Amino acid sequence: MNAPFKPDTALEFAVPARKAPTPADLTITVRDRRFGRDQAPPARWWLNGDPIGSAWHNALSATFPRGEAYFIESVKANRADAPPKLEAEIRAFVKQEINHTREHIAFNRTAKDAGYDLDKIDRRVADRLAQIDGRAPILNLAATMALEHFTAMLANELLSNPRHLAGGGETSDLWRWHSAEEIEHKGVAYDTWLHATRDWTRWKRWKVKSLMMLVVTQTFVTHRFGDTINLLAQDGLTGAKWKAKVVWYLVGNPGLLRRIFPAWAAFFLPGFHPWNHDDRALIGKYESEFADAVMG
Repeated sequence: MNAPFKPDTALEFAVPARKAPTPADLTITVRDRRFGRDQAPPARWWLNGDPIGSAWHNALSATFPRGEAYFIESVKANRADAPPKLEAEIRAFVKQEINHTREHIAFNRTAKDAGYDLDKIDRRVADRLAQIDGRAPILNLAATMALEHFTAMLANELLSNPRHLAGGGETSDLWRWHSAEEIEHKGVAYDTWLHATRDWTRWKRWKVKSLMMLVVTQTFVTHRFGDTINLLAQDGLTGAKWKAKVVWYLVGNPGLLRRIFPAWAAFFLPGFHPWNHDDRALIGKYESEFADAVMG
């Protein structure tokens, strides 16, 4: 069941000589879809028999239930006095993220049933959230904004280059669905940030968001790499050879992180906004392919 949201009022920020580029006709659609409920469990290396690609996505998925709850709370904590359009976008964002959490909990359960221990990843995320409990809400929003840009970059890459998810069956459909919605709501955390920091100078806003992105990048890459290595080790795939293969997967071929580098670098440019690059055509492509699959 789809629940479309279409904004009908302009969103204005108290930022001189700058107009928020979030498309006025943006539609955030809450797609209540479920995956893997009525089919046999996916193979242990579900992504076309590739242990590295499967491990990378499993490791990423293991962080989503707690991580997306954190995103929701960070945005909600900074929405006071938000204009009507942004307030409505936040509500749609929350609903999408709740559905993502539900589906990744189900997916993570299948990974555990296949014999993978994801508890170490979950505990580290829980410990990190406990460490920052009580931190200034605006810093949590800054971290969320940076991480949302990461998810939007990865989503764009996954939908732009079908080879990344080829051969993954319904599990790949889960990632395509998640990617489409990440693109769709990619500006919500950033627009909330602009609203919450509307009294800041541009220099202060740029400095805080840039430093946070550097910290988030170091943590994201380090932990996702380590988690992928850990899951491969659970399959007996260890040593320098497999570490090198993971590095090649990320920066060589298919080069997931290498390919998103230009979008990552753009985050630091003056005047950056996630919607400076309008990639909604990827959502339309996904919706068309999803409809064809259902009809087929």
